[in-house]
Amino acid sequence: MDFRTIIEPFRIHAVEPVLMTTPERRHQAVCEAGYNLFFLQSQDVLIDLLTDSGTGAMSNEQWAALQRGDESYAGSPSWSRFREAVQELFPFSHVIPTHQGRAAEKILFTALCGSGQVIPNNTHFDTTRANIEATGAEAVDLPCIEARDAATLHPFKGDIDVERLEALLHDRAGAVPAVMITVTNNSGGGQPVSLANLRTASEVCKRHDVPLFLDACRFAENAWFIREREEGQTQRSVRDIVREMASLADGMTMSAKKDGLANIGGWLALNDADLAQRCRNLLILTEGFPTYGGLAGRDLEAIAQGLHEVVEHDYLRYRIRATAYLGDALAELGIPTVRPTGGHAVYIDAGALLPQIPPLQYPGQALAVALYEVGGVRGCEIGSVMFGRHPNGSEKPAAMELVRLAIPRRTYTQSHIDYVIEVCAAVARNAAALRGYRIVDEPPALRHFTARFEPLP
Repeated sequence: MDFRTIIEPFRIHAVEPVLMTTPERRHQAVCEAGYNLFFLQSQDVLIDLLTDSGTGAMSNEQWAALQRGDESYAGSPSWSRFREAVQELFPFSHVIPTHQGRAAEKILFTALCGSGQVIPNNTHFDTTRANIEATGAEAVDLPCIEARDAATLHPFKGDIDVERLEALLHDRAGAVPAVMITVTNNSGGGQPVSLANLRTASEVCKRHDVPLFLDACRFAENAWFIREREEGQTQRSVRDIVREMASLADGMTMSAKKDGLANIGGWLALNDADLAQRCRNLLILTEGFPTYGGLAGRDLEAIAQGLHEVVEHDYLRYRIRATAYLGDALAELGIPTVRPTGGHAVYIDAGALLPQIPPLQYPGQALAVALYEVGGVRGCEIGSVMFGRHPNGSEKPAAMELVRLAIPRRTYTQSHIDYVIEVCAAVARNAAALRGYRIVDEPPALRHFTARFEPLP
């Protein structure tokens, strides 16, 4: 029988206290942080939905696995268990561990890219784009048509536009060293990519002799959506779907801080032996020896165990239902969000909620600050602060002005999410009174991490 109550498929084994702050304390804290929520001290945050990256809770089996960690510099058995766990799901020939996903991106794009080249993607995330642009190459987004409208209900709004991909590979022949597809599509609202779209994109890449890489940070959530939404997939196991996703690609980058269920770690995996050797040389320069890649043996063990747990159907059913619970509640309140709800986060459409704030006065930042001041909920702007500045120094509005409420894995209960819903409702009631922000200090790249703001009069 189906019941309304979402039961977490785990029991709480240890607890961590949270500080119940006041609106006055939160206002003072965010002022001192230059209205940048990344600068807040975590103890001043009541419900932290800034990111789902590395913020989840590990299982008792993962904590037990830490004790097995072997810290040998080279050839540790922890490395062997890690590699076997990765290749069980992603049978690529070469697995290169890194301390997190952006390190894998840095190594891959340093080895592949240069001035005048272009990397297409369904939608690049911030560090992916920055690592590509740091080489002098161009990062091009090719989202499907349905992804351009936040409210459109479509099961696979994360798909890449295959026709535009084919045209780009034809027009820029020789200038595309690789194609990326992000699963799920984080910048596009955590939306999944269908197997049919991956198959077609893979065929296009093969015709043009261009390798296809997956940014696979949330591969298990994407596979669950395929199982639930794509015709002919409902009887398959998530493990089997993940292996097919991998079979359609030539390599992958991965942050194990997401669907690795770990607090740190990642990897680069690929089949090309020559490219793998170049990447290992860069790894030794920047991360460490190829059998630990900047990670402790205990971290390798935690990731290996996490990869076994993340494809369990009970876990994924709970994970996706819990995220949808928040998204559905906000929709019922009339708060505009990216629909349908994605796997790891709910994305509030700040542009639609705050039409009085122009894009370059950063409605997403205004909404994120308000959620924190009113209820201590920390989210993340995914809009013109994150994506509005371009390598040539120009600034133009992002495709969407969003606030991402990313839900850490196995961390918060339903009552925490009910509280978040109440905070969102309170902010929405006062939405017309919110004002925009201006940037008073910013770095040349990835400004959303360290920029400082002030409210406009």
